[in-house]
Amino acid sequence: MSTVEREDARIGSVLTPFDRISALAFSGAERALLVSVAGGAEVSQPAVIRLHGAGADGLAFGHTFIEVGDLAEVVLVLEQTGSVTLADNVEVLVGAGARLRLVTVADWEADAVQAQHLHFRLGRDARVMHVQVALGGDLVRQYTSVEYSGRGADAELYGLYFADARQHLEHRLLVDHGVPDCRSYVAYRGALQGEEAHTVWVGDVLIRAEATGTDTYEVNRNLLLSDGARADSVPNLEIETGEVIGAGHASATGRFDDEQLFYLMARGIPETEARKLVVRGFFAELLGKIPVESLREKLGAAIETRLARAGA
Repeated sequence: MSTVEREDARIGSVLTPFDRISALAFSGAERALLVSVAGGAEVSQPAVIRLHGAGADGLAFGHTFIEVGDLAEVVLVLEQTGSVTLADNVEVLVGAGARLRLVTVADWEADAVQAQHLHFRLGRDARVMHVQVALGGDLVRQYTSVEYSGRGADAELYGLYFADARQHLEHRLLVDHGVPDCRSYVAYRGALQGEEAHTVWVGDVLIRAEATGTDTYEVNRNLLLSDGARADSVPNLEIETGEVIGAGHASATGRFDDEQLFYLMARGIPETEARKLVVRGFFAELLGKIPVESLREKLGAAIETRLARAGA
């Protein structure tokens, strides 16, 4: 791990800014954090990168470049905390046959604002599993995009978010299938509680005419825990070829299931604990995708703290 100047040839070779904020972050970051994994390396322990905002005035910029060499295997955690107004870009280049498990955590203080663009480029037979967690912040918008540069690549994108009163959490995704025989799976789940809690999820999957043999599916689930919360969910699927293995999408937003609550309470479980069990079960699958046990426990505790704070 090191830092490089913005003039480094790798910077901008994977990610193209997609809007004005992304472009502003690209031009404003004078240096970039470089995380490089040599080809063929198998990193036995997760590498954790922590960014802590110190509440500085004005807009901060960030840039991270992650490169995983051919046939390498690694687990990376990018954890962002503290107070900041941040625009940042993250480029991820995954070589042929490489395996990357990436966890990104936005657990900001209540006044933080972030706009992030995260872009993956996958080589032939590369495999990526990304778990995106958003808990803190006043306004957090994360845009994730995937590009395939070789056959046989596989991307699994998971997301977990919990919006509290007056929080705005927004996730937008684009999975661009441009080569044959690749796979993608997208599954995001969010919970909302409190007045003016608001989440936006927009998932776009594009299967281009040349991307025969594509297998893709995307799903978003939202759980409303109180009145006054709003979840917007828009899955999109654009198919330009009929020669696909599978392509589908789904979305569901609903209130807390009173029948589940009654079932648990009828067996002697207090209402507060019953509500925690239902929410814990809602998130259990996605928490289980996080390959770092200590982080799983920490995030599970953070979710329960939010429920307790609301008097659940």
